Amino acid sequence: MTAIPDYWQNYIGGQWVDGGAGRIAVTNPGTGEALAEQALADAGDVDRAVQAAKAMHRSGALSDLRPVERGRMVQAMGHYLLHHKHEIAEALTLEQGKPLWEAVIEVEGAARYFEYYGNQAETVEGRSIPLGSGYVDFTTYEPYGVSAQIIPWNYPVEMTARSLSAALVTGNACVVKSPELTPLTNAWFAKAAEAAGLPEGAVNVLCGLGKDAGAALAAHPEVNQIVFTGSVPTGIAIAEAAARNVVPCVLELGGKSAAILHDDADLDAFETDIRWGIYFNAGQVCSAMSRVIVHASRHDELVERAANIAKSLSVGPGIERQEFGANMGAMVSDAQRDRAAGMVSAAEAAGAKVAAGGRKLNIPGAFMEPTVLTEITPDMAIAQEEVFGPVLSVLRFDTEAEAIEIANGTQYGLVGGVFTQDLDRAMRAARQTRAGQVFVNEWYAGGVETPFGGYGKSGYGREKGREALWNYVQTKNVAIRLR
Repeated sequence: MTAIPDYWQNYIGGQWVDGGAGRIAVTNPGTGEALAEQALADAGDVDRAVQAAKAMHRSGALSDLRPVERGRMVQAMGHYLLHHKHEIAEALTLEQGKPLWEAVIEVEGAARYFEYYGNQAETVEGRSIPLGSGYVDFTTYEPYGVSAQIIPWNYPVEMTARSLSAALVTGNACVVKSPELTPLTNAWFAKAAEAAGLPEGAVNVLCGLGKDAGAALAAHPEVNQIVFTGSVPTGIAIAEAAARNVVPCVLELGGKSAAILHDDADLDAFETDIRWGIYFNAGQVCSAMSRVIVHASRHDELVERAANIAKSLSVGPGIERQEFGANMGAMVSDAQRDRAAGMVSAAEAAGAKVAAGGRKLNIPGAFMEPTVLTEITPDMAIAQEEVFGPVLSVLRFDTEAEAIEIANGTQYGLVGGVFTQDLDRAMRAARQTRAGQVFVNEWYAGGVETPFGGYGKSGYGREKGREALWNYVQTKNVAIRLR
């Protein structure tokens, strides 16, 4: 295993620098022990990063290039990540807790964003608008300028890649605020930018507390666009700060996503969806399959199968779980684990039954048992609020209309799913489900190419796919009167 440096700096204007707020300790959630220290940015560091990004953008060093040249640089960043895949994955496992094989998948997924958007660079084209023989009228797309990107702790590598790649390929300069719980792996994006030959100031990476550096970045008057993934309360605060500067945002604020399981569903295949849908990354996934709404005739069988899956998973330090298989790592912190366990206890007090798990493990580290809850009613807090942990809530339904009503009965609307052999029924569910993405017969179907984003309090704007590119450009119209 590669040795982890004791101290990690921020990256501003092409230089590795200390933080004005000192340092923050990073803990290994797989052991509960100290892992490293990270430079902690203050508002002054944020301003320097924004000014570096602004100066680079104003220079045209990135935006004036032919799109193919920017695309090649972005692709080169992905190649760099793949070349250092195992080194990055080890650091990710140690700071975040997920099994090493999951961390490898995340790094590969991050590289895929740079590949995909690098290939899209030349496709951002304007159009000609006919106004008659006396005019020539056309549109162009221009980058906003400085893109502020506030990254979540659950997928610090993949989520950074998702926004950074699209922003750079469209000619923006970026200031990345890494999460204080998992800041270390963001350093590789700065290294990748250097290796790919991006101009200084194009990529700036700093770690700071949300209430300090994050708030300063969101409210900075010279930030031109903001991307945030995280909680609803923080998203609201960022949107309010952005509104004062009339700055557009992309907000992805989580979900309470449901799979509707009809009486003709293939339960053998659905076992794989349970494994990936709620226990991958210990359930710390915004689009996790946290609810299963199952037809009453299949309820007991589904609960038995789900409980068996939960009980089959080996739970322990991610760095020891190097091979793909029936295993799960730590949650990101003791506090996150305790919150999830507390929500399970509250659900039991409200009448829910634990079919599997439900408790934290009595070993060092932030570990929780994979959990299945039954006898859940739609009004319970566990059916309404995001747990962000390895907790599956099972609800039952009798009619198709009832299933849709339950699925849509939360403040969220990120993703949904329907499992049935009846195509007509699947299409009805897809139309009626209030969510930005609907999976049919496979949870997490799709990929980098498919747009992703929410309805309701799951946020607005779209990540992934070509749709994401329009977050980072604004339309200019040129109208010419011919003489």
